[in-house]
Amino acid sequence: MKRHVFVAMPFGTKPAHDGQLIDFNRVYDDYIEPALREAGMEVFRADQELRAGDIRTDMFQELLMADVVVADLTLDNPNVWYELGVRHALRARGMILVQGPRPYQPFDIYTDRKLNYRLKDGAPDPATLAEDRKRLTDMARVTLEAWHGRKVSPVYGLLPQLREPDWKTLLLTEHTEFSDAYQEWASRVEIARQKSCAGDILVLADETPTRALRIEAKRAAGDALLKLRQYAFALEQFEAVLTLDPQHKGAREKKAVCLGRLGRYEEAREWGRRLTEDYPADAEVWALAGRVAKDNWSSRWRRDNVSPTELREAAGSEEAALAEAVELYRKAFIADPSHYYSGINALTLSLLRRHLGCDSDANEIDKLAGGVRWASCTALERNGKDYWARASYAELCLLLSPLQSVQKAYRASAAAANRDWFALDSSRQTLCLLRDLEYRPAETAAALAILDQEIARSMPPFAPRQVLLFSGHMIDTPERAMPRFPADKESIAAQRIAAALDALGAGPGDLALAQGASGGDILFLEACQARGVRLQLMLPLEEPEFIERSILPATNGEQWRERYYALKAGQQNAPRIMPDELGPLPKSGPDESVSPFERCNLWLLYSALAWGVDKVRFICLWDGGGGDGPGGTGHMYREVKRRTGRVAWLDTRTLW
Repeated sequence: MKRHVFVAMPFGTKPAHDGQLIDFNRVYDDYIEPALREAGMEVFRADQELRAGDIRTDMFQELLMADVVVADLTLDNPNVWYELGVRHALRARGMILVQGPRPYQPFDIYTDRKLNYRLKDGAPDPATLAEDRKRLTDMARVTLEAWHGRKVSPVYGLLPQLREPDWKTLLLTEHTEFSDAYQEWASRVEIARQKSCAGDILVLADETPTRALRIEAKRAAGDALLKLRQYAFALEQFEAVLTLDPQHKGAREKKAVCLGRLGRYEEAREWGRRLTEDYPADAEVWALAGRVAKDNWSSRWRRDNVSPTELREAAGSEEAALAEAVELYRKAFIADPSHYYSGINALTLSLLRRHLGCDSDANEIDKLAGGVRWASCTALERNGKDYWARASYAELCLLLSPLQSVQKAYRASAAAANRDWFALDSSRQTLCLLRDLEYRPAETAAALAILDQEIARSMPPFAPRQVLLFSGHMIDTPERAMPRFPADKESIAAQRIAAALDALGAGPGDLALAQGASGGDILFLEACQARGVRLQLMLPLEEPEFIERSILPATNGEQWRERYYALKAGQQNAPRIMPDELGPLPKSGPDESVSPFERCNLWLLYSALAWGVDKVRFICLWDGGGGDGPGGTGHMYREVKRRTGRVAWLDTRTLW
């Protein structure tokens, strides 16, 4: 999505300081707008963007959210100066000042860098226009690239402790075009998050009009992927956030989590250490560092096919790593005594230290136990349905209480999970740790039995072995001048697609993603269905329009439509319709939208990648050409090749 730039400048024809008239509409049309468009930006001027009514409402939103604001200071126009002041107060960076000829420089911005453009007869000078445009284009690109460099706003430059406000807290309560668009976008992201459709979020993230929304979307995508345990791909999203905002606390925390889950413990510990230096009083940060240390300790001794005695000996031999995790969790609990998560982890690991024969402080354990009991019980008083508070209390009972109390607490905890498979499985991992180290075996076995019974009632998330992604040519229409996929070549294509699937061992447990167009799509889906692969059709258009545009025009289009309906009827998953899932097509420019087929390609690709890059297998039936428009097989091929390189290309130039 293009960066959003807002232009604050005079409108129409205005007298300059020397009395000559300047046509500012020409300045915008000939100089500012083309230069910014060349820099890859979507350009808005107040008179183009703002609706009738209180124009300040929309203007404030633009000055808050735009990636860049360009202010033309040729005249001492009070509106432009006011808008410049508002931007300087709201944002430390993202300002470009331009001006035509003027006899003096205002004192307040005398030292600020400004781009000067030349005029002739009240309009941009044709002799120097190309040079002036290039300078503005270059300045715009540099401004975006240097977003985290020197503060441009004199307000933030002179008040170094001043922090930019959170943009979400400044969204105006009145409905504006921006706030309405944001609310619709945020609602779709939240629905996709709840459905764990990370591919949807990634597409929406690409379509956000401003930096702030890109940060929000990439963070949400990372969270969804983290929940799906796709740690490498989640890490990419959090790193994308940090590229836009290197100090984003949430992204820094989640990056450390991903690094730990990927076994990159030294990097994870370093990220955690930096966070504790920057936020020394933040319990979440200390708990994160403790989580990384706990995972590191566990990874150092866990082995397959060894006896419990050998496991205990190995775990005890890593006392230094265990002590580090205990201390970090303890610091988190000291920072916030209501933070029961850190308290229960500190207590559990402290008791394991004692169980493994390492040094332990009985007084410290007693204090932790009392603190955790207070923290979890008060949390439950505030919200009796809080699963994690119930889970912490249940774990406390497991550590210290009789068997009957343990069973009662875990039954209450399992009920509070409301069949959330991920939450239940997270609690189960802790129980497996205690089981493997033979801590209170009877109580641990009883708790595991209760959780396993509840997990069996829950719907485990489908995790495909492979994700089979397809794109390919449609069957030619009868009037096609240059044959590409003639109808009489259908059997050849079907055989080669089947062979490609057999080479990949496609079968039950795999997931196939494709559109449902006549020709390659339907042949691929039919072959997958015959092998027991789960199908998910993803349509770029509402189904009637898709059938009209992508199925019926083919030779024997009526037969292809019947085959489409047969595929649809034989699957448990209904086709996903892009306009319903992602909303209307975003704009690629002021007067045009992106191709629905190109958008659907990205949707298919991101949905596949969300299951893990290593699982994606792409099959394409393609002649290597450019296609009939944007969004063709060539576009998908290039995207997959760039991201994974795992491509089976069935080259139609050699098939027939």
